Amino acid sequence: MVKSILPAAAMLLATSLSSSLSAQTATAQSPVDARTDALIAQMTRDEKLTLVFGLFGTDDANRNHYARPPLALDGSAGFVPGIPRLGIPPQWQTDAGVGVATQGAAKEKRLRTSLPAGIATAASWAPDMARKGGAMIGDEAKRSGFNVMLAGGVDLLREPRNGRGFEYGGEDPLLAGIMVGEQIAGIQSNGVIATIKHYALNDQETERDGTSNVLIDHGAARMSDLLAFQFGIERGAPGSVMCSYNKVDGLRACENPFLLTQVLRHDWHWPGYVMSDWGATHSTVQAAVAGLDQESGYPFDKEPYFAEPLKKAVASGQVSEARLTQMARRVLRAMVANGLLDKPTSDQSASIDYAAHAQVTRADAEAGAVLLQNRNSLLPLGPGIRSIAIIGGHADKGVLAGGGSSAVYPRGGNAVPGLTPTSWPGPVIYDPSSPLEAIRKLAPNATIQFADGTDPAQAAALAKSSDVALVFGTQWAGEGFDVSLNLDGNQDALIQSVAAAQPKTVVVLETGGPILTPWRDQVGAILEAWYPGTAGGEAIANLLFGVANPSGHLPATFPADIAQLPHHEAPHGGDVTYTEGATVGYKWFEAKGLKPAFPFGHGLSYTSFSVSGLQATRQGAGVTAHFRVANKGQRQGAVVPQIYVGAAPAAGWEAPRRLGGWQKVTLEPGQSREVSVTIDPRLLARWDEKNHRWRIAAGTYTISLAQSAAETNESSSIVLPERILPVDWRPTDGG
Repeated sequence: MVKSILPAAAMLLATSLSSSLSAQTATAQSPVDARTDALIAQMTRDEKLTLVFGLFGTDDANRNHYARPPLALDGSAGFVPGIPRLGIPPQWQTDAGVGVATQGAAKEKRLRTSLPAGIATAASWAPDMARKGGAMIGDEAKRSGFNVMLAGGVDLLREPRNGRGFEYGGEDPLLAGIMVGEQIAGIQSNGVIATIKHYALNDQETERDGTSNVLIDHGAARMSDLLAFQFGIERGAPGSVMCSYNKVDGLRACENPFLLTQVLRHDWHWPGYVMSDWGATHSTVQAAVAGLDQESGYPFDKEPYFAEPLKKAVASGQVSEARLTQMARRVLRAMVANGLLDKPTSDQSASIDYAAHAQVTRADAEAGAVLLQNRNSLLPLGPGIRSIAIIGGHADKGVLAGGGSSAVYPRGGNAVPGLTPTSWPGPVIYDPSSPLEAIRKLAPNATIQFADGTDPAQAAALAKSSDVALVFGTQWAGEGFDVSLNLDGNQDALIQSVAAAQPKTVVVLETGGPILTPWRDQVGAILEAWYPGTAGGEAIANLLFGVANPSGHLPATFPADIAQLPHHEAPHGGDVTYTEGATVGYKWFEAKGLKPAFPFGHGLSYTSFSVSGLQATRQGAGVTAHFRVANKGQRQGAVVPQIYVGAAPAAGWEAPRRLGGWQKVTLEPGQSREVSVTIDPRLLARWDEKNHRWRIAAGTYTISLAQSAAETNESSSIVLPERILPVDWRPTDGG
């Protein structure tokens, strides 16, 4: 197979080099490109090789007693030496996602602020919230001495059991791409490069770096997983893309010319550099020719492929000098564009404003929590409540966080140390933000008792003797493994036991993604808090007592049963064939006529809203929807009206409807507002793989105003002519 693809990859590379040179000429007056080219022209071959080979930043006795480079920051993810004579600094790389992480092998841990899980931020449907959160963790990265942050996970939650699903932006490409793109923009506002990842189709952790081989129609990939990356890149302009462990079409993602050269370079004209995930480089010539620009994290790879082997390959002509120059230029251009040469990095951690950052993460947690159910307006809890039973989930100590490389060690220490696994992908971390203690402050006159939930009968007795029972349900997920769709241990039985004893039972979920809720008809209210981060306990208490009004909406469908998923079997190695194509998440449920437990886009509030007056008009190549939103209740609140688009069957879509856009609107009681949402024309189109373009079919399209993928308020029809969009169409192209 390698022999068969190398000529094709070489042809793509030659075209890419030619296109790159033409682009450089066309933008010769661009300050970024001019400065980059001036520096590249002064570099020796060895200096270019310096920029394309990265090392692990932490001592690791398990990897042949690897010793970190002297200038690397201990506990960091990676390090790339600089070129002092040209004023080019090293690249100090930190793991990321929700904050500045520390490698488990490090003796000393950096204690930093943690955002809620990525899926929680996506559940806020608030792009400004994502940008603020990104700016906050980017600030902590910069002040911790880092200038590259490995954050920006946008893989679709195509497989809801994905162990890293909590790091990503949900199941819809538009929502995920916009939210993650905004976080990237926030990070990079600090003079720190962000990395969108894991490119691409890295939708499960099982056998991710072994035999997992994703097979999908390329047209379907363009309308789903790749479209999420495309939106994220357009929105956030990340300096780097991280290629993933898995194979696609039988080729490793970091050796895949379709992904790295055809899509990224030819079609999207993206100017940044591709770095490998740690341990995802498996060759020298094949990877370089396919489009990998920087090997990262050696010695996670079996060999230092982009060190001496690449030098020899360039000397022998197996990799051209022009290709090496291109690789180094892409790395350097991202450094120039993001201010790494002008904003020196040093340890200024003493100046981090942790108090202000805790408020950022608290607001994010409150905005992303989803009120799934609220029978008889059980929530919010009133000031007159006399007794509260708090059960399970270590709610007396803190809130759960996800595991793996994204885990942030909290200030104040792990609230529940010693839970297994204590080593990779652990340790299991609980942020020391106790929901119980936060509830005590909001209900000072109530009797509050805690049961750890290990004895369902004891918990039920406590619940029965209390005015209300709050059961905290948890599911720990992390890098390197996939999960079931059930809460950990016997928590489903615990919830059922408590609910049988106390009709006023509230379930607070701390999970990394959708779960099964077999007890939902037995409980009064369900609040999905995800992994809520540094101030998660305070956020949960504020939501339960109405200090904050829930406004999150689901970024992923909660199935009623595992049989509703496209793939019933557990994630496995070998060929992973996505026969559902682009019919991901809510699209699958609608196409198959399935009723989920809670649909994509669903979320309740403590106030009531009306959305009405839908009108749809053509605007350029797209459509704009106009409508009115009003707060009919007695509380301030935020609502997320969603626009869905449906096409005639002749259009050949993957599903009846797609999310076309949304607007989060905050209103005071009695206030109303006119809202407009513009639909990207690519969401009206089908990818034409044969002719390599987007095609909007002529016909009648249905524009729906909805509160979820399954709850439509109004619909309007609009007739569109056939329209062809080039492969590189962008929103800035207008009509």
